[in-house]
This record gives sequence, structure tokens and C-alpha cells, in this order.
Amino acid sequence: MKEEIQIKSALISVFSKEGLDELVTILNNHDVKIYSTGGTQKYIENLGISVHPVEGITNYPSILGGRVKTLHPKIFGGILNRSSNKEDQSQLEEYEIPQIDLVVVDLYPFEETVKSGLGEQEIIEKIDIGGISLIRAAAKNYSDVTVLSKKEHYKKLSKIILEKKAPSTNLQQRKYFATESFSVSSKYDTAIHDYFNPLSNSPLRYGENPHQKGWFKGNLEEVFSQLHGKQISYNNLLDIDAAIMLMEDFTNSPPTFAILKHNNACGIATRSNLFEAYAAAFQADPISAFGGILIANNQIDLDTASEINSLFCEVIIAPSYDSEALELLKSKKNRIILIQNKINFPNQIERSCLNGKLVQERDISLENVSSFELKTAIKPSDSQMEDLNFANKLAKHTKSNTIVLVKDLQLLASGTGQTSRVDALNQAINKAKAFNFDLKDSVMASDAFFPFPDCVEIAGKEGINAVIQPGGSIKDDLSIEYCNKNQIGMVFTGIRHFKH
Repeated sequence: MKEEIQIKSALISVFSKEGLDELVTILNNHDVKIYSTGGTQKYIENLGISVHPVEGITNYPSILGGRVKTLHPKIFGGILNRSSNKEDQSQLEEYEIPQIDLVVVDLYPFEETVKSGLGEQEIIEKIDIGGISLIRAAAKNYSDVTVLSKKEHYKKLSKIILEKKAPSTNLQQRKYFATESFSVSSKYDTAIHDYFNPLSNSPLRYGENPHQKGWFKGNLEEVFSQLHGKQISYNNLLDIDAAIMLMEDFTNSPPTFAILKHNNACGIATRSNLFEAYAAAFQADPISAFGGILIANNQIDLDTASEINSLFCEVIIAPSYDSEALELLKSKKNRIILIQNKINFPNQIERSCLNGKLVQERDISLENVSSFELKTAIKPSDSQMEDLNFANKLAKHTKSNTIVLVKDLQLLASGTGQTSRVDALNQAINKAKAFNFDLKDSVMASDAFFPFPDCVEIAGKEGINAVIQPGGSIKDDLSIEYCNKNQIGMVFTGIRHFKH
């Protein structure tokens, strides 16, 4: 690949002319041959700059009402030929195809047209065909061609040329513009797909608050079937997501029931049957359970449904319901009842951030008792190990900073989303006491290491006598030392579970 490429010719076909005058003036001052079409050609000519119409290359006029202008082998041959390929260059000469070094395209505003409320035919006419093809061709051949795919790029190239005092780009610059172009292409095609596939862009009642509009982009029918209730809201979906991801880690556990509020579990328990699991989960925080999201890893039976029915809750999720249980739960008009489908969720997750997206691998790490590393002279009992495992799963799915307190496979309380780990622990302790839980012989889980021994000291004084944490602090030895002196068992997982 050539490092530096001179721009001797440019094909310009844009919707937005904003800022184009500066670029074409600079190109003209450097004797760059400019090809163009339609409205762009007229705009450039009105600036007093000579333009070569594309029709002069193709020997075809713009046809079908402007739908076909640049779609021609002589245009795409001029863009896609490889300067290092002798056969390519021979064919350019044989078929009298001009080399095109720069492609400048700004697409028809499809999304803006959709938002404007125009009719379907007007919207379809704003699906750019030639422009998107030019962008993809030029971006593919970035080794030889510079491509500008949006109006914000006009000024960027103008600056490059002015700084170099020559119409040229280096390989790094061309690759940058190509990468940007594929991003434009991807977003454009996604917008068109969303328009034609309403399931992929479903309107919600509103966003996080009534004054905000909200949509879900995706196919909810893959995840669950809605059997009953009102339209699912933006906040419902966030809680449903948190509930399903939490219960994924309890799929193979004995009957387990969880109650969530604002993306965090306020109650969860594992028992020999679902009725007892629900009762224990509800006991953890009957106040927060009001208006919560309920999820079970087993079929909901009539006895369990009878208990649930006395609670106002937004959503119930389960793999199945027996017929009598379902009829009873449907007695509340707006209660959302979902059957969760078996689905393999993507390994990557993304969220919007500033003017882009953050993308990461899903946290699928699932530690277990056999992988725990004992760090103290005192070894937790078998039942405590099971509680530590249970608590560690909850910490993974609770907002950081978090501390989780568990006893007998039941959440006693958690401290969620605190700015200090001590605050999270104190919140959990105070909440557990408020609901009359005895913390003696309970266990504590932390989503990240303890930077100081203060948390284990506070926990020890409350009767908590087993701790699970990732480890990794430079002062781990201080926490371990305190535990050894006070008959507290501690295990490390080696895995941090921040959830922001």
C-alpha cells in the first residue's frame, strides 16, 4: 500500500452542501479534476468552478427520476481499481476508465425523513442507493482512495490539504476516513432496517420518565412471551433484564425466587420448593417488594401464586405456570406476566456513552465452591460455603459498591450503589436489623476487594463469621489477620464483579 496518495480527481455527490464550498475551492486551487452530478454539479458551477459531469464518463444520463446516476462500471472501476495490480491498470486503459482518487458523498437524510412524518413513498425515495455504494466502494479501496462520507469530513480534509500545501492523504488518514465511512454505512442500513421491521424498534409508553420518549430496538419475542398485562415500559425492561441475568446464574439451582427493585435484588432465596423460596425472598424486604419485579427459576404453582397475588407487583417472570396459578395471577388487570424463553444471549453487551458506545464482554464468570481460595486458618463450614457461593452470585448482579449479607441461602440485606464499601456494609447491616434478621453466623460478600480491614472488623462485631471477596488489595494481609484473630473464615475468588 502506498503511504501518500495524490488527489488528482474527485467525485462529489452530496445532499448537504454546508461547508462544501471551502473544500471544492481548495481542490480547484490545486487543479483537482472534479466530477459531479445533478444538484451538486450546479452548486459547484455556481461557485465559478469547472465541473465534469458524470454523464461524460458513463455516456448515460441520470435516469429513473434520479434513481440511477453513478451506478456504472466506469465509475466503480475508477474507484475500486488497485494501483499495484497490473491487470486492473490495464483494464482502466482498455475501457477508458478514469482514476478517481477522492469520493465525497453525503447521503440522503433517511432518518430525518422518517421523523418528519412524510408518507411511505417519500421515505422510500430517501433510501440512498448510489451514494451508499460509492461510500462502500471507496472505503473498501482506502489503500488508493480517500472517502468523505459526511459533511463534518469536508473541513477535516480541507485542513489536511492546507497543512500539507498539497492535495494528498497518507495511509493512516485514508484508513480513518474509511472506518468512519463504514460506521456511516452501518448506521444508515440499521435505520432502514428499523423502519421496515417495527419489531426491531418498538415504541414504549415512555422512557425513564413520562416526559421522555422511549423505544426498544430488538426482538422481545425471542426473550419472552407476554401472557397478560399492560404495555411494558422502559423501566420495566431494565428491571426485566436485571432479573433474567440474575436468574441465569441460578438456572440449575433448586427452586429459587427473586424480587428486584431498580435493577437490584431486594429479596432472593433458595429452598426445597418454590412456595418457601418466595416466602423467604419476600421476608427479606416486604417494603421494597411492593411494585417489584418477581422471577422464578421453576414453574409457578397455585400455592405460590396465591401468596404472590396479595402483593402489588409490576412483572412476574417464570419458565412456566400451572393453569390455575396463571388464571389467579391474571386477576390483576395490569400485572405483566411473562414466560421466559430459552435463549443464548450475546456474549457482548453495549451501552450508549457520550457520542458513541461502550462495548464489553458479558460477565459470564461463575465461580463455585471448588474454585474458592481459603485465606484464613478458619475454614467456613460446608453450609457457609454454600451461603458464600450464593452471596457471591448476588454481589455480581448488584450495583457497585455493594456488600451482600446472606444466611441459609436467603438474602438478609445488601448495600447497593454506595460510594464507599463501608457505607455499603453499614447500609446492609442497618437494613437487615430493620427487618429483624439475626446476623450471627451469616456471611458477607463484596464485589471488590477490601482496601482496609474496616469492613471485616464491622462485620465481625455483628456476628458475621464468613467472608467472600475477590482479593487483590495491597493490604489484604490486614483483613486476613483480623479474621484469623476473630475466628472469621475468609475465601478469595480472584474475580472482581463491578456492576456500574
